[in-house]
Amino acid sequence: MPYDPPDTDTTTVDSPTADTPTAGSTTTADNTTADTTTEITTTAAEEPPTLPTGRHTGCPFDPPAELTALSDRPLRRLRYADGHTGHLATGHAAARAILADPRFSSRYELLHMPVPVPGMPAELPPAPVGDITGLDAPEHTRYRRLLTGRFTVRRMRQLTERVERFTAECLDAMEQAGPTADLVEALAQPVPALMICELLGVPYADRDRFQSQVAVIFDQAADAEARGGAYAGLLQYLNELVLAKRAEPTDDLLSDLTASDLTDEELAGIGGLLLAAGLDTTANMLALGTFALLSNPDQLDALRADPGLAGQAVEELLRYLSVADPILRAALEDVEVEGETIRAGETVTVSVQAANRDPLRFPDPDRLDIHRKATGHLSFGHGAHQCLGQQLARVEMAVVFPALLARFPTLRLAVPPQEVPLRERSNIYGVISLPVTWDEA
Repeated sequence: MPYDPPDTDTTTVDSPTADTPTAGSTTTADNTTADTTTEITTTAAEEPPTLPTGRHTGCPFDPPAELTALSDRPLRRLRYADGHTGHLATGHAAARAILADPRFSSRYELLHMPVPVPGMPAELPPAPVGDITGLDAPEHTRYRRLLTGRFTVRRMRQLTERVERFTAECLDAMEQAGPTADLVEALAQPVPALMICELLGVPYADRDRFQSQVAVIFDQAADAEARGGAYAGLLQYLNELVLAKRAEPTDDLLSDLTASDLTDEELAGIGGLLLAAGLDTTANMLALGTFALLSNPDQLDALRADPGLAGQAVEELLRYLSVADPILRAALEDVEVEGETIRAGETVTVSVQAANRDPLRFPDPDRLDIHRKATGHLSFGHGAHQCLGQQLARVEMAVVFPALLARFPTLRLAVPPQEVPLRERSNIYGVISLPVTWDEA
């Protein structure tokens, strides 16, 4: 369950994310991370470290240096914000074992947050209706079975033509307005937003309303009141959309689900969850992935020369960037992992960043290598809660990256790399904007 560390100046809206209620991060006004991390070295064995919160430590694509220092063991004790003592899993094998084990719960009310979250109650509430990521079996199993058939590889690949069309339209607009653009605004956000509209069956007449509300919800500069209002408006719209699909079904996910025994409230909740899980993560992968490729010219040239590497490049970028982190689980009983006993009731923070950089699983892990076989990364989670929309995300990335590089052979950053504003106030890491430029023909 990734969490959203708190903003320093606002109370974060209670909107869904890929695996948890949102929470925030501590940054300064110039988007640099404030030094809120406590000392990770300890002199007493009984005093575990706290979780490092600052991501950017020189290279914008690497985990915090403090987290890397804590990765000398695959599993260690960790001190949580409320004084709870739980665990931190950084090893790939340990993380995979925990995420696959039903003895570890995803229920929010059982979890302890690793960092303070202003405005959040001492005890987390249960997951809202439709949020399957905060449920265990059998409730989770019921939802999962209904949804899994709608997210098959075959069905997602059927959407490839639409991804190609939306991407071409965005690239056309970029080219006409060029030779500079903010890639986040021009491409990375619109493509997944339009695909979520396609998936949920949002009518064309409603898409401006839908996308304007989504833009505010994920706007890092928006205050809590604005984001809360946009989220409430979006939920109201999703409730209206569910009623419309019941009255007149079309060829989309929500219409399919109206034939099930799900209530209107459950359907609207699932729609909100899919929106949060499928839009923000993919948008940030597209933007941060482009930044990573532009920062590694040899890898960019290799992908431009051979677009057939797109699928492999996507997997490596997912591993290398690990934009959604971490995932939380609570032990339902005593469980032994890597020779250490995790006691019933203890929370485990699974660091996706660290696990995806584990040299025992991925040799030379700090190097971006699109020729690497990066299968087995944990960027979509693992086990029963593995991301339902992962195939759609893969399709979008595999289409967008080669199309962008083919359309703009001279694409490059329009500002020095250190001036790219990083998105460090959210559980989904990325860039706030990505100014790019190219040579006009």
